[in-house]
Amino acid sequence: MRLYCSYLRSDPISTKMARNNGGGEWINSTSMGDTGGNASNSTTVAPLVASTLANGLFLPLDTGSPSTGFIIWGSALVFIMVPGLALFYSGLSKYNNALSLMMLCMLTMAVVTIQFFLFGFSLAFSETGGPFIGDFRAGALNTLATHAFPHTAPQIPSVAFMLFQMQFATITAALIFGSVPERTRFVPGMLFIFLWTTVVYDFVAYWTWADHGWIRNFACLPVSQTADPCYNGAYDFAGGGPVHIASGFAGLAYCLVVGRRKLVHVEHHSLVNVMLGTGILWFGWFAFNGGSAGAANTRAAMAATVTTIAAATGAVSWVLYDYIFTRKVSALSFCSGVVAGLVGITPASGFVAPWCAIVIGFIVAVVCNSWVRFKKRLHFDDSFDAFSVHGCGGIVGNILTGIFAQKWIGKLDGTDIDGGWLEGNWIQIAYQLGSSAAIAAWSFVISFILLFVINKIPGLHLRVSDEDETIGGDYAEMGEVGYMLVISEPGAEASIQDQEAFGSINPVGSRLDGKRVSMGDILTNRERIRTLSTDSNRRNGNGNGTASARHNGGFDSTEPGLHMTTLPPNTIDYVRKADF
Repeated sequence: MRLYCSYLRSDPISTKMARNNGGGEWINSTSMGDTGGNASNSTTVAPLVASTLANGLFLPLDTGSPSTGFIIWGSALVFIMVPGLALFYSGLSKYNNALSLMMLCMLTMAVVTIQFFLFGFSLAFSETGGPFIGDFRAGALNTLATHAFPHTAPQIPSVAFMLFQMQFATITAALIFGSVPERTRFVPGMLFIFLWTTVVYDFVAYWTWADHGWIRNFACLPVSQTADPCYNGAYDFAGGGPVHIASGFAGLAYCLVVGRRKLVHVEHHSLVNVMLGTGILWFGWFAFNGGSAGAANTRAAMAATVTTIAAATGAVSWVLYDYIFTRKVSALSFCSGVVAGLVGITPASGFVAPWCAIVIGFIVAVVCNSWVRFKKRLHFDDSFDAFSVHGCGGIVGNILTGIFAQKWIGKLDGTDIDGGWLEGNWIQIAYQLGSSAAIAAWSFVISFILLFVINKIPGLHLRVSDEDETIGGDYAEMGEVGYMLVISEPGAEASIQDQEAFGSINPVGSRLDGKRVSMGDILTNRERIRTLSTDSNRRNGNGNGTASARHNGGFDSTEPGLHMTTLPPNTIDYVRKADF
């Protein structure tokens, strides 16, 4: 998130009239001199209602500004995107990994929240850092209060700005696990996330959005710590680089280090969850992009508008593209297109007109869909397309931002920009390409190094064992299960309660004695799960293990896709081969 404007820097010498973008009225504010930058990329706006100067910090007197409330609710909407992402990933997985993927996303949110409060926010948004990284002046030990960040979010107190940016950091890290589901261990994964947020996300967020970040100041490199920045560089309104490119290329590194799944499946246990998760993500993205205006203003409304237009266009485009090959209108295609459109519009949302959103949504959906099809030939397992959609879509969206950015969109909140190629500013394309390449390279290389080192530490191997991968992450990593399912033996009699509820139909999950059998019952005896064990074959008159083994009613336990287990007496439970 970046607000491309500056407020009147305080100086006891001069006083100017400035427009309060948060409240909409003109007020007197004290100026500290020159805004320090290229006039074409800065404006003079005053935060909140009044201001004082104390210890070098800009201190707004906030009597309840609309923008502060707007950002707090925006933070809550972006927060809810993480559970939405958890549902999305959960639905795409096999059922025995559904709960563990949700846990990975939610645990990531908790770990990154603590990191970001302690020092991550200070590293990413410090106003006193150099061109490469910030310092620790705004860390937890130097508690955030009410002062505003004058060149980043002048209309809101810094604590509200930190809260909003914290949600960006959490969902960015959680996106990575879309490349490596069903084979990732929790503890080394969380260690990686903590380190990755520190040395990748915080760095690229600083480059893109902080006062002295080198990507934000391409036109006046090198930027020294004491020099006035020009704020003339790459455009990224809400995180095409720090969020999507960074997480996508980290996911690529992760899936290359841990390798492919043992069973690369195409079925998904719950497309209902995927649809629900997509809806929550779309809902939260209104605040993700709209809130990045940093105030409740017209530019925020425009960013939210182009966001939903791009999502809708991406959905329709992906569905139609797949329909050419399958002649089916797929729910998964719809969800993939929505996410692709949202990814593509993220960097452009505060710079482009509504008609451009249709073009961006269409182009990003087609490019990402084509890449998803092509990557199958490369034989790496980007399982849920975190790299293919976020990494690839983020780069395409960044480039299209440099083409379609328009000056009048910036003017909606008083910000002056030079526009994009569409308005003759062709150098903007170079800025967008340079920032995309730098973020992609940094994220991939640093992520690969971190993963390689962690994987070599005893006890911190990244991948689960073959046995645990077969059992599923739910039970192997958590000792819990998301679903309690088992296929009952043919001929089993239902309990009295089930007979009353279902009539004569035997419900799935009942034993011969009418009791329910849970997946946990099977998993706690996982060492006994075998494919037609020698004893079972011998009991059924099949000494060599090749003939059919039959039990009660002539059920063939060697039917393709089924395994037999030797669990409780008086019953034989059958489960799918793909699950064990």
